[in-house]
Amino acid sequence: MAGVGALGPVVADASPNLPGISAQDLLAKVQTAKVDGLSGTVRSDADLGLPAIPGAPAGSEQLTEMLSGQHTARVAFASPDKARVSVLDNQAERVWTTDGKSAWAYDSSRREAVKLTVPEHKTTKPDKVVPSYDPQAVAKQFLDAIDPTTKVEVSGTEKVAGRDAYKLRLVPKTDKTTVGSVTLAIDSMTWVPLDVTVMPRTGNDPALEVGFSSVSFDVPAASTFTFTPPQGVKVTDKKVPSQDRPKRVAPKQVEPKQTKPGTAKADEPTVIGKGWESVAMIRGAQTGQLTGNGPLAQLLAKAPTVSGTWGTGKVLTSKMVSALITDDGRVFVGLVTPDTLQAAAAKAPR
Repeated sequence: MAGVGALGPVVADASPNLPGISAQDLLAKVQTAKVDGLSGTVRSDADLGLPAIPGAPAGSEQLTEMLSGQHTARVAFASPDKARVSVLDNQAERVWTTDGKSAWAYDSSRREAVKLTVPEHKTTKPDKVVPSYDPQAVAKQFLDAIDPTTKVEVSGTEKVAGRDAYKLRLVPKTDKTTVGSVTLAIDSMTWVPLDVTVMPRTGNDPALEVGFSSVSFDVPAASTFTFTPPQGVKVTDKKVPSQDRPKRVAPKQVEPKQTKPGTAKADEPTVIGKGWESVAMIRGAQTGQLTGNGPLAQLLAKAPTVSGTWGTGKVLTSKMVSALITDDGRVFVGLVTPDTLQAAAAKAPR
């Protein structure tokens, strides 16, 4: 279990009335929570302060949908390898689903579907089809950031999706992150996170909230994860070679003293730093389209130019997210300050 710097008191006098629990015990329970299946409706509300991207190509809103506005998704998961997410926005439906043998991606607005056939493999717990719509996966990102300087406390109880939950609050003490606090609503029966609320270091409104509005922990029927494309939909079949079966690869962690130039592969995320100060780096970005008459040219034209031992680039900032785009095709991004991004860039492989 990750180190905890400061543990809050046992819950008392909270509503709903739940047995008292220490922050340390609650943290241990949520970090080991496991259920065989669940289904429900997840709502997300994001306001990260990101500027509009002028001239962005059609369809790019799907890549950033979780970064702004309100969205609703129906989700279902079943152990060990079944998942389904259905998002309804602007009267258009998008579905991602897998039954462990094949996966589908469907977009009703484009009348297109992609079927991905996965070769036989040892069944393991799958990545969630769209992790951003899974409060448990979102919570894990912040739980992994806990370090000895993090204040962890039980701040009360609340009702979420009709279920009694404890509130576990994480407060980073470093001034290098843009995160002010993260509150997890933890189900008092399953210990699964039902809601995640992220507050910025400045301001009184949440930057992100992802949570269930309804949830059931019954295992969904197998038919939930099957998909039949509607008539007239264009279907593209793809097969994944056995050696390239999709799986989540943990990002490489870069320690400053162990970094060797050229060790990071193009397009493979590399993490510089730890905990709340973590910065993700992607090499081989197509930065050519970010300049000249590219879709982000107007935005980057207003961004400040910075330079250091790592090279030269442009910095984009919001109240939560900071990004550094370098002239040599690297992109650094994190919930950190611009200075922290540049410090990470100085430690990163080229």
